[in-house]
Amino acid sequence: MARSIWKGAIAFGLVNIPVGLTSAEEGSEGVSLNLVDKRNNARIRYEKVNAETGEPVPSDQIVKGVEVEEGHFILFDDKELEGIQPKLTKTIEIEQFVKLKEIEPLLFEKPYYLEPEKRGKKAYALLRQTLLETGMAGIARVVVRTKQYLTAMFVRGDAIVLEMMRFPQEIRPADKLDLPESTETEYQPSKKELDLAKHLVANMTEDWNPAEHHDEYQAELQRYIDEKIATGGVARVKGGERDREGPVATNTIDLATYLEQSIKGSRSVANGPPKPAAKKAAKKAAKKMAKKSA
Repeated sequence: MARSIWKGAIAFGLVNIPVGLTSAEEGSEGVSLNLVDKRNNARIRYEKVNAETGEPVPSDQIVKGVEVEEGHFILFDDKELEGIQPKLTKTIEIEQFVKLKEIEPLLFEKPYYLEPEKRGKKAYALLRQTLLETGMAGIARVVVRTKQYLTAMFVRGDAIVLEMMRFPQEIRPADKLDLPESTETEYQPSKKELDLAKHLVANMTEDWNPAEHHDEYQAELQRYIDEKIATGGVARVKGGERDREGPVATNTIDLATYLEQSIKGSRSVANGPPKPAAKKAAKKAAKKMAKKSA
């Protein structure tokens, strides 16, 4: 059974769904190549050294910095960075819903499965069915190991997937590339060329079966390694060195009531920002419900 790398709760309006986050990527079974000095068959290590003296630098003397102009840095100690880092939270709070098909695929970076705890299964099923029938994705921010991620939550099979996303600013615009423009007549295909290309596509169209695809290089490398082992081609090499968080407790009792109150809350937001007193009352009500369901 896969181990959760993070435990917390999805906040769906006033409904809290306790979940664990599990990587949707299978651990690589591929061959990992290491660097070895062929002169004496010793492993190659990487050291953090001082650029001026060439001496190794102890970890307690290392600070981080950002270069603002050539040779000039702003330096940060750990305390300063802690004050800037996003606050660690155990809640994946859905901020908005958008149509899944409208999300730019280039933003998708790393998929995780959200697995409900036993007491959250009914609410999990409710959210799953809602996302499935509406074709929506929940957009949320989550902090894992001090880093904040933008995420999209959508359904695949029986699982709710949490896709870690790149921020739009991280995508390089394609307008810097030398591409044929769709308006340039010299690059426009003729009707005959386009018909032939479509015909070729039709001839090559098959049902998608991901199981048919695998890493041929890794397979061939493994075959070659097995062959070397069998023929005694193993060399002795000198030297060599090969994170989880606590749970959040919440339960869901009357999902319909929570949803109704969430809708009322979202309407009031649409009518303008809530006044401080209203905000305070809403927080109090949410706390009261969380207590009840604990």
